[in-house]
Amino acid sequence: MLRGLSQERIVLVIAVALFVAFSVALPGFLDPGNLLSLVQNVSILGILGVGMAIAIIGRGIDLSVLSTMPISVAWMLSLVNDGLPLWLALLCALAFVIVVGIINGVLIAYVEIPAIFATLAMGIAIYGFGKAYLVPIEAVYVGGDRSSWFYSIGSGRVLGVPTPVIVFALVALVAWLFLRYLKPGRFIYGMGDNPAAARITGIPVRPMIVVQYVLISIIALIAGIVMATALSQINTRLALSTMVYDVILVVVLGGIGLSGGKGGIRNVIVGTILIGILLNGMTIMNLTYTVQSILKSVILLAAIVVDTLLNPRDEQTAQHGDI
Repeated sequence: MLRGLSQERIVLVIAVALFVAFSVALPGFLDPGNLLSLVQNVSILGILGVGMAIAIIGRGIDLSVLSTMPISVAWMLSLVNDGLPLWLALLCALAFVIVVGIINGVLIAYVEIPAIFATLAMGIAIYGFGKAYLVPIEAVYVGGDRSSWFYSIGSGRVLGVPTPVIVFALVALVAWLFLRYLKPGRFIYGMGDNPAAARITGIPVRPMIVVQYVLISIIALIAGIVMATALSQINTRLALSTMVYDVILVVVLGGIGLSGGKGGIRNVIVGTILIGILLNGMTIMNLTYTVQSILKSVILLAAIVVDTLLNPRDEQTAQHGDI
Protein backbone atom coordinates (compact mmCIF):
# COMPACT_ATOMS: atom_id res chain seq x y z
CA MET A 1 0.00 0.00 0.00
CA LEU A 2 2.86 2.37 0.85
CA ARG A 3 4.32 1.97 -2.65
CA GLY A 4 1.18 3.54 -4.03
CA LEU A 5 1.56 6.68 -1.90
CA SER A 6 3.28 9.83 -3.06
CA GLN A 7 5.46 11.22 -0.28
CA GLU A 8 5.63 14.53 -2.11
CA ARG A 9 1.85 14.99 -2.02
CA ILE A 10 1.62 13.96 1.63
CA VAL A 11 4.29 16.49 2.60
CA LEU A 12 2.61 19.24 0.59
CA VAL A 13 -0.72 18.62 2.34
CA ILE A 14 0.99 18.67 5.75
CA ALA A 15 2.74 21.94 4.84
CA VAL A 16 -0.54 23.61 3.88
CA ALA A 17 -2.23 22.30 7.04
CA LEU A 18 0.62 23.58 9.21
CA PHE A 19 0.51 27.01 7.53
CA VAL A 20 -3.22 27.32 8.18
CA ALA A 21 -2.88 26.07 11.77
CA PHE A 22 0.00 28.42 12.59
CA SER A 23 -1.86 31.33 10.96
CA VAL A 24 -4.82 30.76 13.27
CA ALA A 25 -3.01 29.75 16.45
CA LEU A 26 0.18 31.82 16.48
CA PRO A 27 -0.06 35.60 16.86
CA GLY A 28 2.37 37.31 14.52
CA PHE A 29 2.81 34.37 12.14
CA LEU A 30 1.14 36.29 9.31
CA ASP A 31 2.98 39.53 10.04
CA PRO A 32 4.78 40.77 6.91
CA GLY A 33 8.10 40.89 8.78
CA ASN A 34 7.75 37.30 9.91
CA LEU A 35 6.71 36.09 6.47
CA LEU A 36 9.69 37.91 4.95
CA SER A 37 11.99 36.19 7.45
CA LEU A 38 10.35 32.85 6.63
CA VAL A 39 10.82 33.41 2.92
CA GLN A 40 14.50 34.34 3.31
CA ASN A 41 15.24 31.34 5.52
CA VAL A 42 13.31 29.01 3.27
CA SER A 43 15.11 30.28 0.18
CA ILE A 44 18.59 29.74 1.64
CA LEU A 45 17.58 26.31 2.92
CA GLY A 46 16.11 25.51 -0.48
CA ILE A 47 19.22 26.55 -2.41
CA LEU A 48 21.36 24.33 -0.19
CA GLY A 49 18.74 21.60 -0.58
CA VAL A 50 19.15 21.71 -4.36
CA GLY A 51 22.87 21.04 -3.95
CA MET A 52 22.25 18.24 -1.45
CA ALA A 53 19.65 16.74 -3.79
CA ILE A 54 22.22 16.50 -6.59
CA ALA A 55 24.52 14.65 -4.17
CA ILE A 56 21.87 12.22 -2.94
CA ILE A 57 20.40 11.52 -6.38
CA GLY A 58 23.94 10.50 -7.38
CA ARG A 59 24.08 8.18 -4.33
CA GLY A 60 26.30 10.48 -2.29
CA ILE A 61 26.01 13.14 0.38
CA ASP A 62 27.87 16.38 1.15
CA LEU A 63 28.31 17.37 4.79
CA SER A 64 30.91 20.02 3.93
CA VAL A 65 28.45 22.53 2.43
CA LEU A 66 27.89 24.18 5.82
CA SER A 67 31.62 24.96 5.99
CA THR A 68 32.07 25.82 2.33
CA MET A 69 29.23 28.36 2.39
CA PRO A 70 30.27 30.69 5.25
CA ILE A 71 34.04 30.40 4.83
CA SER A 72 34.05 31.16 1.09
CA VAL A 73 31.66 34.10 1.43
CA ALA A 74 33.37 35.48 4.55
CA TRP A 75 36.70 35.38 2.72
CA MET A 76 35.17 37.12 -0.29
CA LEU A 77 33.69 39.88 1.88
CA SER A 78 36.99 40.28 3.75
CA LEU A 79 38.80 40.77 0.45
CA VAL A 80 36.22 43.36 -0.62
CA ASN A 81 36.45 45.17 2.72
CA ASP A 82 40.25 45.25 2.29
CA GLY A 83 39.85 47.06 -1.02
CA LEU A 84 39.80 44.28 -3.63
CA PRO A 85 37.27 44.80 -6.45
CA LEU A 86 34.10 42.80 -5.96
CA TRP A 87 34.43 40.87 -9.22
CA LEU A 88 37.96 39.78 -8.33
CA ALA A 89 36.95 38.74 -4.80
CA LEU A 90 34.04 36.79 -6.30
CA LEU A 91 36.44 34.99 -8.63
CA CYS A 92 38.67 34.11 -5.65
CA ALA A 93 35.68 32.67 -3.76
CA LEU A 94 34.58 30.78 -6.87
CA ALA A 95 38.07 29.31 -7.28
CA PHE A 96 38.05 28.33 -3.60
CA VAL A 97 34.76 26.43 -3.80
CA ILE A 98 35.78 24.74 -7.06
CA VAL A 99 38.95 23.47 -5.37
CA VAL A 100 36.84 22.23 -2.44
CA GLY A 101 34.50 20.43 -4.83
CA ILE A 102 37.40 18.86 -6.75
CA ILE A 103 39.01 17.60 -3.53
CA ASN A 104 35.69 16.18 -2.33
CA GLY A 105 35.12 14.48 -5.67
CA VAL A 106 38.65 13.05 -5.90
CA LEU A 107 38.49 11.67 -2.35
CA ILE A 108 35.17 9.97 -3.11
CA ALA A 109 35.72 8.88 -6.72
CA TYR A 110 39.41 7.99 -6.89
CA VAL A 111 40.50 7.39 -3.27
CA GLU A 112 37.12 5.67 -2.75
CA ILE A 113 36.41 7.11 0.68
CA PRO A 114 32.67 6.91 1.48
CA ALA A 115 31.07 10.28 0.77
CA ILE A 116 29.80 10.78 4.31
CA PHE A 117 33.30 10.47 5.81
CA ALA A 118 35.14 12.36 3.07
CA THR A 119 32.83 15.37 3.21
CA LEU A 120 32.66 15.31 7.03
CA ALA A 121 36.46 15.50 7.20
CA MET A 122 36.56 18.14 4.47
CA GLY A 123 34.03 20.25 6.36
CA ILE A 124 36.25 20.27 9.44
CA ALA A 125 39.33 20.98 7.30
CA ILE A 126 37.65 23.87 5.45
CA TYR A 127 36.55 25.50 8.70
CA GLY A 128 39.98 25.09 10.29
CA PHE A 129 41.84 26.32 7.21
CA GLY A 130 39.48 29.24 6.80
CA LYS A 131 39.77 30.38 10.41
CA ALA A 132 43.56 29.94 10.43
CA TYR A 133 44.50 31.53 7.10
CA LEU A 134 41.54 33.30 5.47
CA VAL A 135 39.07 34.76 7.98
CA PRO A 136 40.30 34.92 11.60
CA ILE A 137 37.21 36.82 12.80
CA GLU A 138 33.77 35.29 13.26
CA ALA A 139 31.42 37.82 11.65
CA VAL A 140 32.21 39.63 8.40
CA TYR A 141 29.91 42.47 7.38
CA VAL A 142 28.84 43.44 3.88
CA GLY A 143 30.45 46.81 3.24
CA GLY A 144 30.09 49.29 0.44
CA ASP A 145 27.03 50.83 -1.15
CA ARG A 146 23.83 49.19 0.10
CA SER A 147 22.00 50.28 -3.04
CA SER A 148 24.35 48.26 -5.26
CA TRP A 149 23.25 45.23 -7.27
CA PHE A 150 25.29 42.95 -5.04
CA TYR A 151 23.51 44.00 -1.86
CA SER A 152 20.13 43.55 -3.55
CA ILE A 153 20.82 39.84 -4.20
CA GLY A 154 19.54 39.00 -0.74
CA SER A 155 17.61 42.07 0.33
CA GLY A 156 16.00 43.45 -2.81
CA ARG A 157 12.64 42.92 -4.44
CA VAL A 158 11.54 42.47 -8.05
CA LEU A 159 7.87 43.28 -8.67
CA GLY A 160 7.28 42.81 -4.95
CA VAL A 161 8.93 39.38 -4.82
CA PRO A 162 11.91 39.10 -2.44
CA THR A 163 15.09 38.44 -4.40
CA PRO A 164 16.08 35.38 -2.28
CA VAL A 165 12.97 33.66 -3.62
CA ILE A 166 13.94 34.60 -7.17
CA VAL A 167 17.49 33.29 -6.67
CA PHE A 168 16.09 30.04 -5.23
CA ALA A 169 13.74 29.73 -8.20
CA LEU A 170 16.58 30.33 -10.67
CA VAL A 171 18.88 27.81 -8.96
CA ALA A 172 16.06 25.26 -8.86
CA LEU A 173 15.22 25.89 -12.54
CA VAL A 174 18.83 25.53 -13.70
CA ALA A 175 19.28 22.36 -11.62
CA TRP A 176 16.03 20.93 -12.98
CA LEU A 177 17.07 21.61 -16.58
CA PHE A 178 20.52 20.15 -15.87
CA LEU A 179 19.18 16.94 -14.32
CA ARG A 180 16.37 16.45 -16.82
CA TYR A 181 17.78 17.49 -20.16
CA LEU A 182 21.59 17.50 -20.08
CA LYS A 183 23.62 14.34 -20.50
CA PRO A 184 25.71 14.86 -17.30
CA GLY A 185 22.46 15.23 -15.35
CA ARG A 186 21.16 11.95 -16.72
CA PHE A 187 24.51 10.38 -15.85
CA ILE A 188 23.99 11.42 -12.21
CA TYR A 189 20.64 9.60 -12.18
CA GLY A 190 22.28 6.58 -13.77
CA MET A 191 25.11 6.57 -11.22
CA GLY A 192 22.64 6.84 -8.38
CA ASP A 193 20.33 4.17 -9.69
CA ASN A 194 23.01 1.55 -10.33
CA PRO A 195 26.73 2.49 -10.21
CA ALA A 196 27.89 -0.88 -11.61
CA ALA A 197 25.53 -0.68 -14.58
CA ALA A 198 26.54 2.94 -15.15
CA ARG A 199 30.20 1.91 -15.48
CA ILE A 200 29.36 -0.97 -17.82
CA THR A 201 27.34 1.30 -20.10
CA GLY A 202 30.29 3.66 -20.45
CA ILE A 203 29.33 6.49 -18.13
CA PRO A 204 32.51 8.18 -16.85
CA VAL A 205 31.49 7.65 -13.24
CA ARG A 206 34.63 8.96 -11.50
CA PRO A 207 34.90 12.27 -13.45
CA MET A 208 31.15 12.73 -13.07
CA ILE A 209 31.43 12.40 -9.28
CA VAL A 210 34.02 15.20 -9.32
CA VAL A 211 31.70 17.37 -11.46
CA GLN A 212 28.85 16.56 -9.09
CA TYR A 213 30.68 17.86 -6.00
CA VAL A 214 32.00 20.95 -7.82
CA LEU A 215 28.40 21.87 -8.67
CA ILE A 216 27.35 21.40 -5.04
CA SER A 217 30.15 23.68 -3.82
CA ILE A 218 29.18 26.41 -6.31
CA ILE A 219 25.57 26.17 -5.12
CA ALA A 220 26.81 26.54 -1.52
CA LEU A 221 28.60 29.76 -2.54
CA ILE A 222 25.38 31.12 -4.08
CA ALA A 223 23.45 30.30 -0.90
CA GLY A 224 26.12 32.05 1.16
CA ILE A 225 25.94 35.21 -0.96
CA VAL A 226 22.16 35.30 -0.56
CA MET A 227 22.47 34.85 3.20
CA ALA A 228 25.19 37.49 3.59
CA THR A 229 23.37 40.12 1.55
CA ALA A 230 20.07 39.36 3.30
CA LEU A 231 21.53 39.65 6.81
CA SER A 232 24.26 42.21 5.94
CA GLN A 233 26.85 39.79 7.33
CA ILE A 234 28.00 36.19 7.40
CA ASN A 235 29.13 34.36 10.51
CA THR A 236 31.74 31.64 10.12
CA ARG A 237 30.44 29.83 13.22
CA LEU A 238 27.55 28.74 11.02
CA ALA A 239 29.87 25.91 9.99
CA LEU A 240 29.51 24.50 13.52
CA SER A 241 25.72 24.63 13.51
CA THR A 242 23.29 21.79 12.85
CA MET A 243 21.85 23.47 9.75
CA VAL A 244 23.25 20.72 7.54
CA TYR A 245 20.72 18.36 9.13
CA ASP A 246 17.94 20.77 8.15
CA VAL A 247 19.22 20.59 4.57
CA ILE A 248 19.22 16.78 4.62
CA LEU A 249 15.78 16.88 6.21
CA VAL A 250 14.48 19.05 3.37
CA VAL A 251 15.72 16.60 0.75
CA VAL A 252 14.66 13.36 2.45
CA LEU A 253 11.33 14.71 3.63
CA GLY A 254 10.57 15.98 0.14
CA GLY A 255 10.83 12.45 -1.19
CA ILE A 256 14.31 12.06 -2.67
CA GLY A 257 15.34 8.49 -1.89
CA LEU A 258 18.58 7.93 0.02
CA SER A 259 19.19 4.88 -2.16
CA GLY A 260 19.93 7.26 -5.06
CA GLY A 261 18.64 7.70 -8.58
CA LYS A 262 15.18 8.89 -7.54
CA GLY A 263 13.41 12.19 -6.99
CA GLY A 264 13.96 15.65 -8.37
CA ILE A 265 13.98 19.36 -7.72
CA ARG A 266 10.22 19.46 -7.15
CA ASN A 267 10.74 17.27 -4.08
CA VAL A 268 13.23 19.80 -2.73
CA ILE A 269 10.75 22.65 -3.13
CA VAL A 270 8.00 20.73 -1.29
CA GLY A 271 10.35 19.69 1.52
CA THR A 272 11.69 23.24 1.83
CA ILE A 273 8.22 24.71 2.23
CA LEU A 274 7.31 22.29 5.03
CA ILE A 275 10.55 22.68 6.97
CA GLY A 276 10.50 26.46 6.58
CA ILE A 277 6.98 26.71 8.01
CA LEU A 278 7.81 24.25 10.79
CA LEU A 279 11.01 26.05 11.85
CA ASN A 280 9.31 29.43 11.79
CA GLY A 281 6.37 28.16 13.83
CA MET A 282 8.61 26.57 16.44
CA THR A 283 10.56 29.83 16.74
CA ILE A 284 7.39 31.86 17.31
CA MET A 285 6.25 29.31 19.91
CA ASN A 286 9.56 30.08 21.62
CA LEU A 287 10.52 26.42 21.82
CA THR A 288 14.03 25.95 23.11
CA TYR A 289 16.80 24.99 20.74
CA THR A 290 16.98 21.57 22.38
CA VAL A 291 13.29 20.88 21.89
CA GLN A 292 13.49 22.04 18.27
CA SER A 293 16.42 19.70 17.69
CA ILE A 294 14.49 16.78 19.21
CA LEU A 295 11.46 17.46 17.03
CA LYS A 296 13.60 17.80 13.90
CA SER A 297 15.41 14.57 14.74
CA VAL A 298 12.13 12.71 15.17
CA ILE A 299 10.87 14.06 11.84
CA LEU A 300 14.12 13.12 10.11
CA LEU A 301 13.97 9.60 11.52
CA ALA A 302 10.34 9.27 10.43
CA ALA A 303 11.24 10.52 6.95
CA ILE A 304 14.08 7.99 6.69
CA VAL A 305 11.75 5.18 7.79
CA VAL A 306 9.21 6.19 5.16
CA ASP A 307 11.99 6.48 2.58
CA THR A 308 13.21 2.99 3.48
CA LEU A 309 9.71 1.60 3.01
CA LEU A 310 9.11 3.42 -0.27
CA ASN A 311 12.65 2.97 -1.66
CA PRO A 312 14.11 -0.22 -0.19
CA ARG A 313 17.91 -0.41 -0.29
CA ASP A 314 19.22 -2.78 -2.93
CA GLU A 315 22.39 -4.85 -3.05
CA GLN A 316 24.35 -2.12 -4.81
CA THR A 317 23.46 0.39 -2.10
CA ALA A 318 24.60 -1.94 0.64
CA GLN A 319 27.90 -2.60 -1.11
CA HIS A 320 28.52 1.04 -1.86
CA GLY A 321 28.08 2.09 1.77
CA ASP A 322 28.10 5.83 1.06
CA ILE A 323 25.06 6.73 3.11
